[in-house]
Amino acid sequence: MNFVLIHGAWHGGWCWRDVARSLRVAGHDAYTPTMTGLGERAHLLDASTGLSTFIDDACAVIQYEELDDVVLVGHSFGGLVISGVADRLRERIKKLVYLDALIVQNGQSGLGILPPDVQRERSRTIDPEGLRMAVPTADKFGVFEPEQVARLMRHLTPHPLKAYTEPLSLRHPLGNGLPKAYIAVTDPCYPPLAGVRDWVKQQADWEWHEIAAGHDAMLTAPDVLAALLMNIAQH
Repeated sequence: MNFVLIHGAWHGGWCWRDVARSLRVAGHDAYTPTMTGLGERAHLLDASTGLSTFIDDACAVIQYEELDDVVLVGHSFGGLVISGVADRLRERIKKLVYLDALIVQNGQSGLGILPPDVQRERSRTIDPEGLRMAVPTADKFGVFEPEQVARLMRHLTPHPLKAYTEPLSLRHPLGNGLPKAYIAVTDPCYPPLAGVRDWVKQQADWEWHEIAAGHDAMLTAPDVLAALLMNIAQH
């Protein structure tokens, strides 16, 4: 089975290391691309780097690796990315998995659907060039163990602002008719996504799952998360 794992804001493909290892040990293929302007690709950031760039990045991995039956996983901000990919490459995808992820409708932006206090907090971190939002502290991601905190803070990079402000453009209904699952973290819950969680619970065609981990479950509970992803993929 092909898993394509899309990271969230400030992160990079590096955050999936342990989850990808578990998936590969179990006999699956796992791809962990880093979006333009982040992680090891931070030097590529410019004023044009936005949500559509990220969607292009993720689509290119699927197309150039010639992948089919993809289980496409989006963490946090990566939820916008996988929604965009599903809109373009439905025939390549088996299932969409939103891991404690943002979900926006056509014409909405990631920043625009967040609670007003979160919008204000993040807007205050924009750099003087208007290109980036500064890196939050580790506790914002539900990461508290010292070694994990140190690793997280070594690798997080400022997030391209345009990715958060550019509206998602969809030609089809959200998810494009594909099977969809949502994984919510519970230990602790991630407050900015309360509205998203409430919306998903009202959707008859979404699977609902929970994991006893913080927002960055791929760092704090990678083996448990990998097992859950494999279970979701098989149904």
